[in-house]
Amino acid sequence: MSIKTAIVNGISTIEIARPEKKNALTRAMYQEMADALLAANADKSVRALLIQGQPTIFTSGNDIEDFMASPPRDEEAPVFQFMRALVGCEKPVIAAVNGAAIGIGTTLLLHCDFVYVADDSRLAMPFVGLGLVPEFASSLVLPRLMGHARAAEKLLLGDPFTGADAVECGIANAVLPAAEVVAQARRVAERFNKLAPSAVRESKRLMRRHSSEEVMATIKVEAEIFGKRLRSPEAMEAFQAFFQKRQPDFSKFD
Repeated sequence: MSIKTAIVNGISTIEIARPEKKNALTRAMYQEMADALLAANADKSVRALLIQGQPTIFTSGNDIEDFMASPPRDEEAPVFQFMRALVGCEKPVIAAVNGAAIGIGTTLLLHCDFVYVADDSRLAMPFVGLGLVPEFASSLVLPRLMGHARAAEKLLLGDPFTGADAVECGIANAVLPAAEVVAQARRVAERFNKLAPSAVRESKRLMRRHSSEEVMATIKVEAEIFGKRLRSPEAMEAFQAFFQKRQPDFSKFD
């Protein structure tokens, strides 16, 4: 099983557990995560959710082979179900990031309430380098969070950045030694066992009420363009280069 779930002491844990493939996400894994988020949100015994990867990697993003074999074709695709479930989660969501967080591994963090990253973490959103465009409302959230100039570095150039950078940019709460990340995330999650649950939910709703509709609208617009880009000659060149283990050649495109 590539997604492990458990509910312990009021905390619903969703663990990405596919280390042999660098925790690359498949269609089935997105569906499992979407279902787990919805179930935890509806479970009155759950006070907070924890998303984590493996000790050495959070996720390398989409599994390219699975992605190309079953690309998302409409709003009911598992990846969009996952996005809606995370954005719509009423309870606090805490992320524990060890190692690499690539593509959606970074953009999903924008929709968590607390993010703790390891001092050896590397985050990146290399969409343009694959002939694609940003997703998960990152084109909206990142410029607002860190300003256009730094967002351009992350989204247009795809520059990787460290856990410390993520904290400085406002994506993460704190950077910690790798061995302490999950424990800290769980400690924060368990604090919600002692707080008034409806007050927590209403407070989260108030904090996000001005942006939630905009976020969902942006996800939809990005998805439409992303789908077209998947069939573009540039994306085909990028994916061929990926499988052939070479640099893509975009010199022939205008």
